[in-house]
Amino acid sequence: MTSAQVDTSEQSSESSEEGYERGLGSRQVQMIAIGGAIGVGLFLGAGANIAKAGPSLILMYALAGGIIFFIMRALGELLLYRPVSGSFAEYSREFLGPFFGYFTGWTYWLMWVVTGMAELTAAAIYVNYWFPSVPQWVTALVFLVILFGVNLISVKVFGELEFWFSMVKVTALIGMIVIGLGVLTFGFSAAGDTASVANLYQFDGFFPKGVGSSLMTLQGVMFAYLAVELVGVTAGESETPEKTLPKAINTLPWRIALFYVGALTVILCVVKWTEFAPGVSPFVAAFAKIGIPAGAGIVNFVVLTAALSSCNSGMYSTGRMLRNLADSREAPAVFSRLSASKTPALGITVSVLFMGIGVVLNYVVPEKAFGYVTSVATAAGIWTWLMILISHVLYRRAVDAGRLPASSFPAPGGAVCSWIAIVFLLFVTGLIAYDGDSRVCLYVMAGWAAALGIGWLVLKNRDPQIGERNERTSLEKVS
Repeated sequence: MTSAQVDTSEQSSESSEEGYERGLGSRQVQMIAIGGAIGVGLFLGAGANIAKAGPSLILMYALAGGIIFFIMRALGELLLYRPVSGSFAEYSREFLGPFFGYFTGWTYWLMWVVTGMAELTAAAIYVNYWFPSVPQWVTALVFLVILFGVNLISVKVFGELEFWFSMVKVTALIGMIVIGLGVLTFGFSAAGDTASVANLYQFDGFFPKGVGSSLMTLQGVMFAYLAVELVGVTAGESETPEKTLPKAINTLPWRIALFYVGALTVILCVVKWTEFAPGVSPFVAAFAKIGIPAGAGIVNFVVLTAALSSCNSGMYSTGRMLRNLADSREAPAVFSRLSASKTPALGITVSVLFMGIGVVLNYVVPEKAFGYVTSVATAAGIWTWLMILISHVLYRRAVDAGRLPASSFPAPGGAVCSWIAIVFLLFVTGLIAYDGDSRVCLYVMAGWAAALGIGWLVLKNRDPQIGERNERTSLEKVS
């Protein structure tokens, strides 16, 4: 038996012995992947970015979408080399060493905890549209408890709920696009007289605020793409990851082209960009302009669904990441236990308790709760993407040298596209540092890094071998 066969055998064994239920079918994985590309960042965040960049925001979404595809193809190659739940931390651990696995696992956990806080806040705000007398914190608490129960039951129930959440978002966006195209083509509705492709350039041009202002929106655009990597977390619980994961990743370009570039293009053709404002969903504004009476309520329901979907995904991923950390002795061992329904119940429970801080924020400062946490999620997401890309570069180096078996789903262009994406993410980080409003998230991440560094020293003091574990293997693979 060759070394490659031994490696493959060990990988299969490791994947099958994780203990998770292979309860996510192709239909659910596909919808989880689609849902990950449609979130609150699109439905709400696009309004502020349109005001900053005008029609050129379409180009920014297309540019960032191309980079996201590079990231996902890099992740896909790693997933088919060794499909494991908690993949980002595991690959960082394998190719960069134990500390990077520890740092990436905890940072991804942080990303989803703060995202969960933000989405609970958003969901509570959306419910206030119909029930203004209900306090935000009450609604946030109710949603937190319901989604917590869903995640404890089984991965199949999580997958089914996420399937229908995503179905609502997809159906609504397609409906919006069709209606917008109808207005452009046939001229019906109150917007029919002014709807035109010329709206993309006749009001101070395609770059009305300048190229620099357009580039500054990239940080907000990248936030909108957070969670596309969630499909990687499902690898350990997919029924046939070697079939479902490549399909989910390869459909990403058309999802970005349709749901982001396509939807924004249609909306900006129907309504001129100068009529959009920060804090207002461009989809709600467009429906109001078209004159559909229930349009605002429909979009509000869709955005509520997007928020609950994101929070649901957050609970799912945080529990898995804590278990991965516990299996590597980088978190309390008790987190490695699975419940009778084969879910990491304790990890989910602890994560939900931290998400509960969002409920407290909704009680103390309901008007500011959302803004306090979203920028931190963006910075944590950029770190995760960088670790995926660097791990992929090192993996390809090991494959080229014959030290590791080739993946059945190689990324096009090898490591070149990963290097392009790394440079792009560093550029976006520079934009965040330049922007005084968003710079605070880098300060928070610096504090988080310091806390994790202290935690690592404590772990090494208690278990001196933890820093050496897998170190020799990692060096052999990437040297």
